Amino acid sequence: MTDRPLEVALVTGMSGAGRSTAARALEDLGWFVMDNLPPSLLAQAIEIATTTNDLDRVAVVVDVRSGSMFKALAAALDDLESKKVLLRTLFLEASDESLVRRFESSRRPHPLQGESRIVDGLQAERILLGELRAEADVVVDTSHLNVHDLRRKVEAAFAPETPAELRATVLSFGFKYGIPVDADLVADMRFLDNPHWNPDLRALSGLDAAVADVVLENPAAQEFFRIYEELLNTMRPGYLSEGKRYVTIAIGCTGGKHRSVATAVEIARRLRATGIQTLVVHRDLGKE
Repeated sequence: MTDRPLEVALVTGMSGAGRSTAARALEDLGWFVMDNLPPSLLAQAIEIATTTNDLDRVAVVVDVRSGSMFKALAAALDDLESKKVLLRTLFLEASDESLVRRFESSRRPHPLQGESRIVDGLQAERILLGELRAEADVVVDTSHLNVHDLRRKVEAAFAPETPAELRATVLSFGFKYGIPVDADLVADMRFLDNPHWNPDLRALSGLDAAVADVVLENPAAQEFFRIYEELLNTMRPGYLSEGKRYVTIAIGCTGGKHRSVATAVEIARRLRATGIQTLVVHRDLGKE
């Protein structure tokens, strides 16, 4: 064995939020994946992995199907802290509306609903997973993601990297559709002039040069970029020292079509120029 610590990815989250897709993405990246492992066996599985020369990255999928054993997870995670392990937690979630729709389309009950409704099972699951979500290193809201989008986000967060470096997703959105629940940082671009009120620009989006020029050349936007870039550069080493290597930056405007889109693209360009691997997602583009 080398002195390199074993990397462990704990994959968990809401039922129906995409754990299987995330696990397959990790497997394709070369991680050894163990699905639905009882928490009580987690330490034993990691012990085996640490003595196996061929394994340096292990992903463990844990969910409420483990029943009462799920409560033993906190103790198992505490035990890992005493071992030579680099642990990161991926938490997948989605809105109740999205999850109900997925369960109904698959015609399968929620594992915690019993004789009640799906939404009752979801509420119980959110309570059970609350502390784990709060401590997660990476939180991904899959409400508006297809399987390909989810795979790209997992790949961005867990692809091999040497040395450890920050990775980012810059997500444009519209406040009228709600703030992304997986955002680490949220910036509100509604202080800029809205291209929507320009008849020549209304049908276009922030991906079009005519709109991007109007948004980005605004003196207020230029000052925002200067300050925000300084803020991100200040936070970057702190994130890394705390073991956080993945950040979601949400950029919002009214409808998620003009200002937020152009701003997200520009922020991503600036982040890439500083060496940060960056994925851009336009959550609400095309909804209007």
